Amino acid sequence: MEKKKRGFWRWLIASVMLRLILIYLPKTFNLASRPEVSTPLVSLRRLAEGYWLKQSSISPYAGSMYHGSPLLLSLLGPLTVKRIEGQPNHLLCSLVFVIADIISALLIRATGHTLQMAYRQSLNSLDIVDLLKSSDLLSSGDIAALVYLWNPFTIAACVGLSTSPVENLVVILALHGACKGLVPLAAFGWVMSTHLSLYPAILIIPVILLLGYGPDTPPRKLYLQKGYGKNGDNHSSDNCGQQETNQSKAEVTFSWRPVIHFLFWSSLWSAYVLVLCSISVKPHGSLWEMFQRTYGFILTMEDMSPNIGVLWYFFAEVFDFFRSFFLIVFHLNILFMILPLAIRLKHRPCFLAFIYIAISSMLKSYPSVGDSALYLGLLGLFLDELADMKFSFFLLCGYIGVSLLSPVMHNLWIWRGTGNANFYYATGMAYACLQIILVVESVSAVLNHDRKLRKLSVTKLRDGNS
Repeated sequence: MEKKKRGFWRWLIASVMLRLILIYLPKTFNLASRPEVSTPLVSLRRLAEGYWLKQSSISPYAGSMYHGSPLLLSLLGPLTVKRIEGQPNHLLCSLVFVIADIISALLIRATGHTLQMAYRQSLNSLDIVDLLKSSDLLSSGDIAALVYLWNPFTIAACVGLSTSPVENLVVILALHGACKGLVPLAAFGWVMSTHLSLYPAILIIPVILLLGYGPDTPPRKLYLQKGYGKNGDNHSSDNCGQQETNQSKAEVTFSWRPVIHFLFWSSLWSAYVLVLCSISVKPHGSLWEMFQRTYGFILTMEDMSPNIGVLWYFFAEVFDFFRSFFLIVFHLNILFMILPLAIRLKHRPCFLAFIYIAISSMLKSYPSVGDSALYLGLLGLFLDELADMKFSFFLLCGYIGVSLLSPVMHNLWIWRGTGNANFYYATGMAYACLQIILVVESVSAVLNHDRKLRKLSVTKLRDGNS
């Protein structure tokens, strides 16, 4: 056990050293100018421009440069103008992003340990703990944390002067707080993540399920089957059977108290954030202008500069008469998936959060590699459930191929002049297809895992009754 802990900390320190080396490299492959890394919402250069406008007694939302949170502007803006002689530009901001990545990895690790412990206890209560023999040598939390730290997408977002590490941190903070039952922390993470990028608002469903039901467990029908199966063995075991049935009913009870506390704390944090935002923008603007330039900018997709998503090309080609219709369609496409997935995966709220994050990363207006880094890191939390997932090698090769081809196609289009927008858009379409396959196959693997648990539980009950 000590060797595992030492190994984890060695890999963590090595990942930090790699980030520092890349930060000190000259221009760092121009990652800050890459459309896959820097979008209008997460670009630190745009944030620096907004801070300069604010210092010049002009609204930071004047023009079309900055579209982020005024709180983030107040936090990172002063660091963009501070220079240390002989050091790289924006060194202090880069160090903030490195620290955010480290904290995110540690939170993912702690969340993984909580999920794994709850998973073991659930299988113990169902007498099918034998299923864990193959995963005793692995710690899903450690692996997920290392996957997040060493993911090239995470490193590119950190080194490429993108604010994605901060946004990912507050999302992970919400999930960690919900898994641990820390209601104020979960509410703070959810409110801040929604404030920074809007799309994490849909995570309120898995957060509520985590607080109400607890961490991921096998299907709750298994507990009822076990309880009623033991209740019907014979008359001499009536008391024992009644106890098992009551315990099984307790397993499926939804607790409303933490949910009510969560709604209260969310309202409190939301009011606090609005007050801080109004104080920040009051000298040069208003809250309404902030909403228009942030959430309105996300929903209307005013900036159609190329990115790794699929919407920019579509809205660049569509007629203005149909623009509003298709904006509604694309945004509702995310909402239409929320309820069916929540009903089917309500016993696995943390996995449901992973699916929601992957879907929103695929369909959001301005996606970046930082969004993919988040859900790929969370993917490691479900090693046991996804052990039999199909097309794993194909997905790995696909992500590598798209990561290599995307800058090549962009260079052929923008700089060489030997290609056109279709070259670059093709990589975005391939990237979207890979994400669709990942979501579909991961959900399928988890459902197959639940069926396997159901078969093992039924077999145990039959053997016990016989």
